[in-house]
Amino acid sequence: MTTDNYPLDARRAAFEILQRVEQGAYSDRTLDTVLKRNRGTDPRDRALLTELVYGILRLRGRLDFALTQVSRQPFDRLEPAARQLLRIGAYQLLELERIPVRAAVNETVELARKLDLERLAGLVNGTLRALDRQRDAISWPPPEKVRDYLEHVCSMPKWLAREIMSQLPNAEARALGEALSQGAPMSLRVNTLKTDAASFKAALDAAGFAYRPCAYAPEGLIIEQRGIGALPGDAEGWYQVQDEASMLIAHLLDPQPGEKILDACAAPGGKTTHIAALTRNRAQIQALELHPQRVDLLLQGAARNGCTSIEARQFDLQDFPDFLEIESFDRVLVDAPCSGLGVLRRNPESRWTRLAVDLKELAALQLKILFNVAPLVRPGGVLLYSLCTFSRAETTQVVETFLENHREFVAESFAEQIPQAWQPLLDPSGALRSFPQRHDGMDAFFAVKLRRRS
Repeated sequence: MTTDNYPLDARRAAFEILQRVEQGAYSDRTLDTVLKRNRGTDPRDRALLTELVYGILRLRGRLDFALTQVSRQPFDRLEPAARQLLRIGAYQLLELERIPVRAAVNETVELARKLDLERLAGLVNGTLRALDRQRDAISWPPPEKVRDYLEHVCSMPKWLAREIMSQLPNAEARALGEALSQGAPMSLRVNTLKTDAASFKAALDAAGFAYRPCAYAPEGLIIEQRGIGALPGDAEGWYQVQDEASMLIAHLLDPQPGEKILDACAAPGGKTTHIAALTRNRAQIQALELHPQRVDLLLQGAARNGCTSIEARQFDLQDFPDFLEIESFDRVLVDAPCSGLGVLRRNPESRWTRLAVDLKELAALQLKILFNVAPLVRPGGVLLYSLCTFSRAETTQVVETFLENHREFVAESFAEQIPQAWQPLLDPSGALRSFPQRHDGMDAFFAVKLRRRS
């Protein structure tokens, strides 16, 4: 992996990161490591690297479709390094208007040589030049052929295209596919334990950032244009990077000072620290997390955000947490491990690593977690189940199975609890079901409130 390279070679680093992602690495963690090790690099090169990595992962299906039509050899039979080089060149040609054609082609050919892949230089040169010449003749599927459009234009694997079409009418299915093929907005939650919205906005103004308020989350801001340097208040904990849909979950939990609250699947801690902020550190918050290193990450975030009411520990909720008292929690949040289909813009490799069979396996895990925390909820208390996905298997089907096996719980609508402006976020049953194409670009989330009968 390229490290401590001044200046950073953005295209070479992108190739190396993408190759590591193919081998199972996480794009965000790998990219973050490279950027941290090359802090002195020109911001434009850092931005190009980020654009190439996330853009190519999001649009791999679209790029491969175009390259297949101009490649003299069957594209899917090319060696992995050749496919990766061609995607890097094709992304620049088709998606980055600011990069001249000559630069896009020549730099990719030169990259092959830098990587000691001289044998691929001719293939890369000829294929990319053919792509430039024939780009207007590519037979993109029309929007009316919805499944093909989702697969080849919106860059969805076949199984995901079918999942989307099974839930939404054609026009909305296309709109969701288009939204998930774009970059996600940069949204922040103002940390009200450390500052207030007016002070943070003034600091953003002074630093040259352009922003707008989120449509629903009262503490949320969307950064529309970066200023010079880092966001103000980073070290001081003035903000938390968090999608607007994620910000809604703590509000829907409706935590109150003096209550005992369990965040059952807590890391990285955005919702946990939000609960602490909403209760002004006057609730007793127990956070559980499967992975020890993520418990450390959660505690670091809590300290940064000034959250003093959180106790965190490692535990696998596939087992019953017998160290916690039965019927002792006023509110329990299960923001469960899921397929992450609602956050594909932020974790773009997931669309290529997930399979349809994963949904059933994840649903079984989600039910196991719900079954193990249900006894902890006091009579009259609330169990909030939330996910950053939209698959039926993980959302409505899990809830139906849970309620069939736990007659002491009943699903309640959020309609009476939330502001009038939030009503469009609810489905007919009163559960939260957000989508980026409907709700100001926020991630796709699901949440349902399960009340334990008194």
